[in-house]
Amino acid sequence: MTQPANILLVDDEPGMLRYIRTLLEVDEHKVQTATCGEEALEQVQKGLQPDLVLLDLLMPGIDGLQTLEQLRQMRPGLRVVMLSCVSDTRKVVQAMRLGAIDYLTKPFQKAELDSVIGQCVGAAKGESYAGEVEELCDDVFFIAASPAMKKIRSQAALVANVDIPVLLLGESGTGKEVLARLIHKLSPRAHRTFLKVNCAAVPADLLESELFGYEAGAFTGANHAKPGKFELCNKGTILLDEIGEMPPLLQAKLLHVLQDQTFSRLGSRNVIKVDVRILAATNIDIPEALATKRLREDLYYRLNAFTLSLPPLRDRKEEIPILLKHFMSRMSESYARSPLPLGPALMEACMRHPWPGNLRELSNFVKRYLVLGDENLATSELQPRPDGGGGSQNDVDGKAAAASADGAGGLKSLARTAKDGAEAEAIARALEETNWNRKQAAVILKISYKALLYKIRQYGIAQTRSTHRLSAGA
Repeated sequence: MTQPANILLVDDEPGMLRYIRTLLEVDEHKVQTATCGEEALEQVQKGLQPDLVLLDLLMPGIDGLQTLEQLRQMRPGLRVVMLSCVSDTRKVVQAMRLGAIDYLTKPFQKAELDSVIGQCVGAAKGESYAGEVEELCDDVFFIAASPAMKKIRSQAALVANVDIPVLLLGESGTGKEVLARLIHKLSPRAHRTFLKVNCAAVPADLLESELFGYEAGAFTGANHAKPGKFELCNKGTILLDEIGEMPPLLQAKLLHVLQDQTFSRLGSRNVIKVDVRILAATNIDIPEALATKRLREDLYYRLNAFTLSLPPLRDRKEEIPILLKHFMSRMSESYARSPLPLGPALMEACMRHPWPGNLRELSNFVKRYLVLGDENLATSELQPRPDGGGGSQNDVDGKAAAASADGAGGLKSLARTAKDGAEAEAIARALEETNWNRKQAAVILKISYKALLYKIRQYGIAQTRSTHRLSAGA
């Protein structure tokens, strides 16, 4: 049963007000009612402090959206769930932007109401998702221990039920794909297919056929017809990762799919209609990409029905201890090793480290610690540089010099730092040779574009060499 809470119920229909109140009082919730927005505002202004407000969207006088806006101004932390007998996407999105944390379409079942109240009231009292690991699928999990991530979790739950495109922003490694999977899991499409397409990893001339498929004879080597990701994902959710790397001509075709949900395979005149939820993710500078025509403005506004911006790990350090323990538990099982201790010195070093590679860097750090088994070495790896910069992982030459000077790291440390130094030099050389065109450099180095971006951050190359070129590169 849902934990009893103080709830303010606002609805102008007497019958609906009695029905919902009865459902709430069965579970011993303390219910105050209001028949219009003005009455609800007056009650809160006079000192009423509900744990949750259930607010009807369509009311005479001050409507639900106006009431929501004024309630949030009076009590910024107040949790409000919108109720409506119509599913108006535009109004739902507007309610989300005004701070609503969920949305219920009338008539609803008691189980639906209980689920929403349980999540909302539990989160308000610090009981839901407070540092707990939320498993999504194999080796994919979502953690919301910081205020910023708790807010994103609530927004994801709300937007999941509204069939609109969502743009996911954030630095590389912050968990945009995980957030996309969370939205899919919480949506009515959860039992359908979820597919991810990395627009940066697929060559431009192949990306169109990857997304939309082709007919036999469409091009040399096309011996048989092949469906694209959009067909395979019909009724499901597709994540277009690194959307900023999609060629402009293909962006125009994607815009058509967003507008009409129709497309044609390569080499075909037949129109295929699909029902696909599109999520898009990127770490590019949006204003710069729009100004340089790298991202079509009309496509951006289509994708930007709602935006979720993931903060970097350095801005949600409350989650570092939880992530460390979870990664250690998972990886120790994978490598058939006993979990290693996370001592005070190591934990303190992890909390101080800026983690430029975000969750991906943290995961790799735990992996190295588990393989090497040396807590002192792992701690020293995260120590700040003498110049006040980030951890020594971004200063390969200094780490190698320190290891060779006193031998404290041993042969393993020397081998690893020598390898890192050679790798950093090879990456820097490839970037210089391509005039900091990161796509071309990735091809030369025979690694993925995302792997190259991570290694640039890992070794601090962008901060020490021709940063103006890097920002202008691919």
